[in-house]
Amino acid sequence: MHNSSFFTILCSLFFLPSSAQIFTSQTIPDTVFARMKGHSYPEGCTIRRADLRYLQLSHVDAEGKEHVGEMVCNKAIAQDLLAIFKELYRQKYPIQRIRLIDDYGANDELSMRDNNSSCFCYRTVSGTGKLSKHAQGLAVDVNTLYNPYVRTNKKGERIIEPATGKPYTDRSKKTPYQIRKGDLLYRLFTQHGFRWGGNWRTMKDWQHFEK
Repeated sequence: MHNSSFFTILCSLFFLPSSAQIFTSQTIPDTVFARMKGHSYPEGCTIRRADLRYLQLSHVDAEGKEHVGEMVCNKAIAQDLLAIFKELYRQKYPIQRIRLIDDYGANDELSMRDNNSSCFCYRTVSGTGKLSKHAQGLAVDVNTLYNPYVRTNKKGERIIEPATGKPYTDRSKKTPYQIRKGDLLYRLFTQHGFRWGGNWRTMKDWQHFEK
């Protein structure tokens, strides 16, 4: 056997290829919880750490580059998300970034401006005092810059979040990261029992899926 052939076989036995996919779910590690405390998991948070799961998710961006992202969610949807993101990865559906919102100081506006996809963050619904589905880890926002949240307040003012997402409120303008009704991401989430904010009547939250 040639040395080169032996080396190839050895590598296949003991080393994973750089493109190896990663999809894992586990209870929140201490190192991750330390990042969350005071940010997505503030003092007084009523959601038990034991009810949350830390996911690692392979994904592909619009340029075809592969990444491994991090997400915290409620244990009730952990297996749903693993199945959804596995299929998104398999079909190369573009997701630019999946980082813990704690990397942005749990600032939703900053996270959305960076087109970040995330789930758990103990906070209220924008413009209200009601706890968000994100506070329970039961909502996921995907490709957030290109799929903004839009509502009209009591003064008749149009609120767009993130503010830099205004150009993408025109849904006739297609982008690689735009979520469209009936596309792969929409079908996977709705098949797993999630509701899409893009279907709401009084406001639009094109990035948002909740259960």
